[in-house]
Amino acid sequence: MLITGASAGLGEALAEALAERGAAVVLVARRAGPLEALVTKLRATGARVHGIVADVADKEATWRIAGEAQALVGPIDVLVHNASTLGPVPLRLLLDTDCEDLEAVLQTNVVGPFRLTKALVGPMVMRERGTVVQISSDAAVEAYPTWGAYGASKSAADHLTRVLAAELKGTGVRLVSVDPGEMRTQMHHDAMPDADPATLTPPRVVAQRLLRMLDDEAAAPSGARVSASAWALSS
Repeated sequence: MLITGASAGLGEALAEALAERGAAVVLVARRAGPLEALVTKLRATGARVHGIVADVADKEATWRIAGEAQALVGPIDVLVHNASTLGPVPLRLLLDTDCEDLEAVLQTNVVGPFRLTKALVGPMVMRERGTVVQISSDAAVEAYPTWGAYGASKSAADHLTRVLAAELKGTGVRLVSVDPGEMRTQMHHDAMPDADPATLTPPRVVAQRLLRMLDDEAAAPSGARVSASAWALSS
């Protein structure tokens, strides 16, 4: 499995949950310090975890990520596009957003994941199995003032996922978008610093729900956009 944006928040929680399962995981993140600390912590538990320091928005990093990941753990059967950016914070009205800032958000949230999917989905098709997960947001379907750049990027990523699912129908490759809900993360705090943390879901809970989703192909078929809250941990 390969997870981007893996050094904090949901990415970190997913890495920990998968390590507990004994999965071989490659973690990708921009910041070397937090990534190396997480890899060291998980390896101390016996986990098969590797880190790659890279920015998914960097075109030149795409093939390096794909190549190193497969060299480290073999074929990638699950790709989770978790890396994401809000753009400048405090969030601003769309007409106050610089075009360059919108472009940067699209590079990280849409174009970068698309490049990495192209690099890794071919081998999945050849093996007739694989899953690509796009971490989405309710901002992809709801028009929230000041969330324009982020919301537009998530909406675009969702639709790319649906189109790819239609084009790859029958190949054995599943592509889904998942809305994780509002989580207790630094990104959420950056966007909404006044939000009550007690009302937000811990990333570790969402991570467990995502693992349930990965196991439940019938309830999360290729092309679907699903909510993580649909998978109750007690079931």
